[in-house]
Amino acid sequence: MKYFIFLSLFVYSFSLQSQSILGQWVTIDDYSNKEKAIVEIYQNKGEYFAKIVKSFISNDDARCVSCEGDKKNTPIKGLVFIEGLSEDGDEYNGGTILDPETGKVYKCYVKLVNENKLEVRGYLGFSFLGRTQYWKRKE
Repeated sequence: MKYFIFLSLFVYSFSLQSQSILGQWVTIDDYSNKEKAIVEIYQNKGEYFAKIVKSFISNDDARCVSCEGDKKNTPIKGLVFIEGLSEDGDEYNGGTILDPETGKVYKCYVKLVNENKLEVRGYLGFSFLGRTQYWKRKE
């Protein structure tokens, strides 16, 4: 019986650790509920970033004309739009998210709802002043 409990705890802890925000996700439009883009979340030097792999609403030549600074007129495909997230328990925060349609940058946090669903929140100032999207893991 002791071995069964130990084995169960080991398998449970392994499955929790295997769940990760890393990988490809499908973003969903808030209003039409249609797929908007495929994004890839990756890790670099302990921080998490996301880039657009494919857009369903613009062609491969589309550029971020509303963006400012070094992102101005960069191609949407390949655009790094989430930057600098740090893991904080079951949440990833401390980073920013760029809205490529408006060029506005917001504070951001990300939370894994379950293995295939990600909560992404962009906000100004306080987290209750913002917008939440739910992304689904790309199959």
